[in-house]
Amino acid sequence: MPFGPVDPDLDLPTLEQRRLERWKADDTIGATRRLRAGSEPWIFYEGPPTANGRPGLHHVWARVFKDIYPRFQTMRGRDVPRKGGWDCHGLPVELEVEKELGLSTKQEIEEFGIAEFNQRCRESVQRYVTDWTALTERSGVWIDTADAYWTLDNSYVESVWWLIRQLWDKGLLYEGHKVSPFCGRCGTALSSHELGQPDVYRDVVDPSVYVRFPIVDRDLDLLVWTTTPWTLISNVAAAVGPDIDYVRVASTDGTRDLLMAAALAPEDATVVETFKGSDLVGWRYQRPFDTLTPPAGSDGWRVVAAEFVTTDDGSGIVHLAPAFGEDDAAVGRAEKLPVLNPVNGNAAFDESVPAFTGTFVKDADRDIIADLDARGLLVREQAYEHSYPHCWRCSTPLIYWAKTSWFVRTSEHRDLLMRENERIEWHPEFIKHGRFGKWLEGNIDWALSRDRYWGTPLPIWRCDANGHEHCIGSVEELSALTSRDLTELDLHRPHVDNITFTCSTDGCSGTMRRVAPVLDAWFDSGSMPSAQRHHPFENADSFNGAFPADFICEAIDQTRGWFYSLLAVNSLVFDSTPYKNVVCLALIVDENGQKMSKSRGNVIAPFDIFDTLGADALRWYFFSSGQPWTPRRVFNDGIREATRQTLLTLWNVFSFFATYADLDGWQPDSSATAPTHVLDRWILSELDDTVASVTTALENFDALGGSGRIAKFVDDLSNWYVRRSRPRFWKSSDAAAHATLYECLTTISQVLAPFCPFLADEIYTTLTTSQSVHLTDWPVAKGRHDASLAEQMDAARRLVSLGRSARTDAKMKVRQPLSRALLLHGGTNLDQAIEAEIKAELNVKNLERLDSLSGLMGWTVIPNFRLLGPRLGPRVNEIKAALADADGSALQAQLAENGWIEIAGERLTAEEVEVRAEKHADLALVEDDGWAVALDLELNDELRAEGTARELVRALNDARKSAGLEIADRIAVTIDADETLRSVIETHRETITTEILARSIEFGNGDRTIEIDGSALSITLIRVD
Repeated sequence: MPFGPVDPDLDLPTLEQRRLERWKADDTIGATRRLRAGSEPWIFYEGPPTANGRPGLHHVWARVFKDIYPRFQTMRGRDVPRKGGWDCHGLPVELEVEKELGLSTKQEIEEFGIAEFNQRCRESVQRYVTDWTALTERSGVWIDTADAYWTLDNSYVESVWWLIRQLWDKGLLYEGHKVSPFCGRCGTALSSHELGQPDVYRDVVDPSVYVRFPIVDRDLDLLVWTTTPWTLISNVAAAVGPDIDYVRVASTDGTRDLLMAAALAPEDATVVETFKGSDLVGWRYQRPFDTLTPPAGSDGWRVVAAEFVTTDDGSGIVHLAPAFGEDDAAVGRAEKLPVLNPVNGNAAFDESVPAFTGTFVKDADRDIIADLDARGLLVREQAYEHSYPHCWRCSTPLIYWAKTSWFVRTSEHRDLLMRENERIEWHPEFIKHGRFGKWLEGNIDWALSRDRYWGTPLPIWRCDANGHEHCIGSVEELSALTSRDLTELDLHRPHVDNITFTCSTDGCSGTMRRVAPVLDAWFDSGSMPSAQRHHPFENADSFNGAFPADFICEAIDQTRGWFYSLLAVNSLVFDSTPYKNVVCLALIVDENGQKMSKSRGNVIAPFDIFDTLGADALRWYFFSSGQPWTPRRVFNDGIREATRQTLLTLWNVFSFFATYADLDGWQPDSSATAPTHVLDRWILSELDDTVASVTTALENFDALGGSGRIAKFVDDLSNWYVRRSRPRFWKSSDAAAHATLYECLTTISQVLAPFCPFLADEIYTTLTTSQSVHLTDWPVAKGRHDASLAEQMDAARRLVSLGRSARTDAKMKVRQPLSRALLLHGGTNLDQAIEAEIKAELNVKNLERLDSLSGLMGWTVIPNFRLLGPRLGPRVNEIKAALADADGSALQAQLAENGWIEIAGERLTAEEVEVRAEKHADLALVEDDGWAVALDLELNDELRAEGTARELVRALNDARKSAGLEIADRIAVTIDADETLRSVIETHRETITTEILARSIEFGNGDRTIEIDGSALSITLIRVD
């Protein structure tokens, strides 16, 4: 069976389309599942992407890392389910549909109709999933999208309800009135971990104001500072640090004196009186705004102590509005302060503030500041730049707002979460006790509910008579309570909202109605280990056998997202981490390190890369250009260079092998004896080491380490093994060379398969009769690694590199043979076969070993006139002449031994002379860190003639290519040669004819011109049988 022809030009996009068609026709993906069915499982969980838009380059980044390790484990014989998933609920989908429908508020959604709105959300998800499936397939990712779980499916929702019921039964679910981050645009609270998403905190400039709070019964004002002027309408207290020093500062403009922290008072201030913060507690002041009516019996508008007050900035006195800050709320509860909340679900002032009714609170800042100024309460306003949270989905500035929400008591189980974190292997390792560990240490209760529409409904029903509550854990339970078969009920709003039943509490005749919220979509995705299998309602065995997962992978920001929700849900319900190993990915950025965005015009569309450079090119670049947890700069030239260095090099070796194996009619022979040639033994030793190294790397989730070892092997194979072995293929038809290169190509294509599945499969299936490389077992090292041989070959290559540099420095052509090379290479002993490779590569006749460079250098010793001039005066010139006449090498040796020399009756110290090293004129020497190669540049007639013969071979082979001749074509050559060249040809006729595949070489006029050593020469080439 011929291996070729193989196009020497690697066209990855075309090759990949050919592979995709082959995989579909052969059902290769299904074949891998069937092949490994029943083997020891290795579990991968797909972090479900949100199908709310077309996928981008960063999604390829995540998906290929989710693909490489399952591919590896499958080839290792493990049964690896690759069930995909789609995160279908939540604000991302809702916002996309709002945009399509031209809706912008919750009121408009409800007027449009919740049922129709949610139907549009369902359709939107289904539409974008098609794009995601196409991207997954084209990028060579074998995640099973045909059998993917959908978080919108009733079966999935029911399993989520069951998980909620487990939390309810354990007393971990409660409704509370807490200050939470709130988005007025989306009309819902957010959880604390959502504030850890990318781009939530943004640098903004807000107005900060210093405001007078007039103290009652004292001719003195508190100086209060805030960066949220709109909250002053809800002020109920002023907080001071009990141990902070405060001062009364005399007014200079006729206004009342001001009270502030001593550390923050102006340097030139006149201090009238000093206080401790504790002295101020209980002082009362006049409200900055009396717009709101406080509850009867309210005891507010007084100074209270709070430990969180500092003198880092502001005035040292903080205004408190418990409705809009967690610290404020905590002090408010302790001090029994009133809560004034004039804000509605759109984060706008309600009717209780007539001047600003319907105004987004932050938009009221300017008018509030103007009002304070008009009443003489504004002391100073200044711009304040700080980091402020925004909605991670719609970019609206968040407010902190006290509202009723449902929470999970995660903070009570902080120790459990931290214990399970210790069982997880993080990549990178520092995430465990760093970003993720610190997050767990500061864990607060999970704000679980969302006042939205498209999500898993919170399965809690409340009695309208006495407030009794019931948490539903299954459709069967709900059916029993309603005495209806609800099997076909769509478990979404508004359908579940319409389900009512009689309160089951003894003696209560109230009606149970579902509470309004839906669940945080992160709870959906955190439920996937069990919900994807409809556990516990079916597939209990498959769930138990697939929990916890061996591997998950997502962007590093998921430490506040999916990584956390997975750990929280499953640790609280199943008392176990749901994953053992996690690989974190950093951001994708452009060539200049900038985040990709449409506004910057630097977005790279993934299908553009697939269609021009190839998916394998992008995959290889992702795996080989850095650790995945460092930001990845992606640009076309970088991808091209990574492809050129390794993938194109490998393809060229593959093309070379196919060409010459076919020319020789070589076929694999399993009975062939082990190779004895030093190059064969060396490259097979390196192959074994590569297999072992890549295996270890992938076992440890180190794609960079694995790709680096592959790249090194491909470089070794091409730039040393094939380079040095080339004559064995096209001159001697060495079967051992063919067999060795064949084994290298088939094995490295197996090792490459998880990284570049298209290219690896193309090479492997071309060289073998196998259906696919992905159906083969992962290779194992065969015990051939020879550390001594590897060390010697490394030494040889290092010496060759030095020798090439010496030729370059001397401007000596590579094809010109030299008589000898002198080598200095420490304690490395080189076998004769290794020395033969060095001689051949350096094109020298002999090698000589050196113990030092002393014999290769000439030495000159001259006076240090700056030191000797003052000491010797006029005699310094006599010393100079004597040093010039002396044997410089002997002086250098004497100086090295004694530290001084004697010349012309004077003893000179090492400081009083300068020793200069000079290379011999007939040697080209390059030295590096104790290693050196010196080439003898002296040429005799015999060497010059051989050099001319080699130049002639080069020129005639170039002419063959220009004439369009095939590699195996035999030719007859006519050369218009002078006597000198004729002599060279006659002397080296056998070598020349062999190298150019010539049947004959005659002398005479030619029909084309070549150039030899700068001289034109006419030749004729004729193809002959």
